[in-house]
This record gives sequence, structure tokens and C-alpha cells, in this order.
Amino acid sequence: MDLALLGQRLRHQRRAKGMTLDDLSALVGRAPSQLSLIENGKREPKLSLLQSMATALEVPLQDLLRAEAPTRRAALEIELAHFQESSVYGALGLPTVRAGRRLPADALESLIGLHRELSRVLTEQSATPEVARRANASLRTEMRSRDNYFASVEKAAFDVLQSVRHSTGPLSQRGILDIAGQIGFTLHWVSDLPNSTRSVTDLRNRRIYLPQVASGKGHDPRAVVLQTLGHFVLGHNDPVDWGDFLRQRVEANYFAAALLMPEKFAVEFLREAKADRALAIDDFRDAFGVSYETAAHRFTNLATHHFGIPVHFTRVHESGIVYKAYENDNVRFPADVTGAIEGQPICRRWASRTVFQSEDPYSSFYQFTDTTAGTYWCTVHVESTRSGEFSVTVGTPYEHARWFRGGDTTRRTVSRCPDPACCRRPPSSLVDTWEGHAWPSARVHSHLLAALPPGTFPGVDAQDVYEFLQRRSPSSAS
Repeated sequence: MDLALLGQRLRHQRRAKGMTLDDLSALVGRAPSQLSLIENGKREPKLSLLQSMATALEVPLQDLLRAEAPTRRAALEIELAHFQESSVYGALGLPTVRAGRRLPADALESLIGLHRELSRVLTEQSATPEVARRANASLRTEMRSRDNYFASVEKAAFDVLQSVRHSTGPLSQRGILDIAGQIGFTLHWVSDLPNSTRSVTDLRNRRIYLPQVASGKGHDPRAVVLQTLGHFVLGHNDPVDWGDFLRQRVEANYFAAALLMPEKFAVEFLREAKADRALAIDDFRDAFGVSYETAAHRFTNLATHHFGIPVHFTRVHESGIVYKAYENDNVRFPADVTGAIEGQPICRRWASRTVFQSEDPYSSFYQFTDTTAGTYWCTVHVESTRSGEFSVTVGTPYEHARWFRGGDTTRRTVSRCPDPACCRRPPSSLVDTWEGHAWPSARVHSHLLAALPPGTFPGVDAQDVYEFLQRRSPSSAS
């Protein structure tokens, strides 16, 4: 629901009837201040209240929920409100302009024109990887709308487990081999898999080639097998664009987690932990023998759908750059003009970054953070990889912290981002000392400048894959 649009339609209908807020308040039994918040797009009303207001205004409920603004002036005011809610505008540190009656029409037109031009310029500046970033932002919006719970994928995973008679607990290696056989594939672990791939499937000979992974690499090799099988169980075809490619990857990853941590047993485990006010990603991980990140992802699949706990998740490099992120708890991640979060620097006051300054970053780490969107509690785990250290964070609004182990932590920070004065501007003492006396040589990653990689599967060298399959094909061996 577009709250700004709904508010404009309510105000238009009220004024058309010659009513004041006090008049409407008397008819619906709500304080004028509450109705004012709704008309200003600051509060989402319940459906019962909307129906009461429609009755009081003598209009069909559908009229209040129509998708177009009641007047051109209202449409401009709504557009201005949306522009000013964006992270791009917030980063400028400028005050919010109220588009009320006192704002002249020409001033409103000028503000909208400036915002449109700013949006156009920023969009042009980010044109190289723009398609992928927009597709990823769109996918994240869909995931948020369904609380990151994919019922169809859960059903597919359940049916697969039923087909191999898996009836309890975590999925074993034997179970994975049975699943592969049930789908009609054999698994082969090789040492010469192309560098650009996680697995390669020979559809002609029904073989799946997987990397020989030594222990201690920090990830679960079972997940790669199940992700690959997921593409076939879920009926994926060759991706037609970035959006299709990213959606398939999310669904395959979800499918793998749903097999490694079956919904029935995972929900039972979490329900008992919640009853004890001892929810912990560490315990969830250990109970099913998976990686911490897999457990964190799986928790986001189930926490809101089954327990009504809104959450956010991040994977952040020690440099402060976001690699992965998801939220349905209204936490405000940094984002570019396309809505992309990945690649953005996260606030230095957030637990995802303060964990790296703690005395023991590898122990359990909990923190409350006061932000412009409210107070959030987070639990963080640090893992070491070949690309450096990463923090994996699961967070939730303050009122839900009571269900988690560590919800009584006294560690607390304050974040004012996107206000640049929070952490993006150096302290004035450092600026006074070093401004004009520093010349850093930036490290530029070539992939940031590259266009969409050629081929059906982005980033994969088709020649390497075909040569690999030619070497490994049973017909070639004979």
C-alpha cells in the first residue's frame, strides 16, 4: 500500500465533503491526530478503520484504494514525498520540505524537476552494472513481500525428502546420494573443475561434477550438490536475463537449505528455543551440522512466517562493504540510486562493523543499535575466508530481542546514518591535520567496470566448461 497516495485520496474526499479532521474523527471514533498521521502518509490504517472512513465519507472503499492520485497537485506532492524518502536524498543531509497548501505550485514543480534530474544523472553514472543491480533490488523487494518464505520451494524440498524416506533430523551424505539417484543423476568429485563454476552438469550423461573440497574451507560442500540438484527439481531453464539468473540462484540456495534443515524439524527446534527465550543462530547451526551463514539464512526463511519475528541479515566484509543483505524489519540499509545494497559501505556504528573492533571478535557478539528507523538488536558471527574476514549478522527490532540469547546485552551504539556526520565524514581533527596532504592510490577492481559477461550464465567461460565436459565424457574415455 502506497501510504502517501492513500493519504492524499483520504484528504481529497474529506475536503470534497466539506469535513474537518474533527468532523471525521467524531464519525469514526479516532483522534484527529491519528487521522492526520494517516492523511500525511505516516501511518498505515487497519482495513476496519479504512472501511469506517469510507462509510463516513460516503464513498466506496475501492475509491480510497485506487492507484491514481485524485489531482495533479496531489500526484506531485506524492512524488516529492517518495523522492525525499530515498536513501540518496537522506545522504545529502538536507531538510524535508512539506508539500502542504502553503507551498506554491511553481516551487513544487521546481523541486520535482530538480529531483527528477538528480535521479537521471545518478542513474546514468551507474549505467554499467545497472541492469544486474536493478534486478537484484527487485528480487529483494519480492523476498521482503513474502517474508523470505517460499512455500513452493518448501513443498518441493518436502516431496524430495519423502521420496527418499527421510523422516527425521539433518540430511546425511547417504541421503544426498539417494536424492541424486532419485532425480536421475550420478555425482562425481573432480580436481579440474573450471575456476568460474561451482559445479558443472553433463545433461547428456546425467552426471554432476563437483569440486574436491578439502576440510576446513569454511563452507559446506553438501550445499553445492543440493543447489545444483535444486535447479532440476524446480524446473529451471536457461536464464533469459539477470533477473531470471538471480531468481534461480536464490531458489536453488533456498532449496538446499530446506533439505539440510527440513522445515518441520527446524521449526520444532526454533519453537522450543523461543519458549525458553534462547533463540541462537549458533545452536541452530550446531543442531543441523551446517555453516553459520546457512543457519542464518534459514532462520530468516522461518522466523517471520512461523513466529512473527521480523529480521534483517547482512554479510559484511571487514572493510565495511556489504556483500549480501535482506530485511523485512524496516532497518535502513545504505543503497544507491537503483536501490542496490551490495557494494555499499555500512555504518561504522552497526554491529556488523563494531564486531571487528571487539577484544574477541570470534566469540558471541551482541549489540543494540539506536538508528533513525528505531532500535535494533543484533547477533554477529565472524568467519575467515580467502578473501578476508566477514561478519554475518542477524538482527531484529528491540521488542523481539527478548526471545534471543544475548537479548540482555548492555552493549549499545547510536547510528545517525544516512546523516554524513555520523561516520562518513572524518573527525574534524583529522580533516584539519590531513586535508590537502594525502593522496591515496585506490585499488580498482576490473569487474566493477565490466559490462554483462557474455554467455547464458553470467561470468562463466563457456569454452572452459565445454572442454572440461569433453575431457570427462564417458564417450571420450572409450
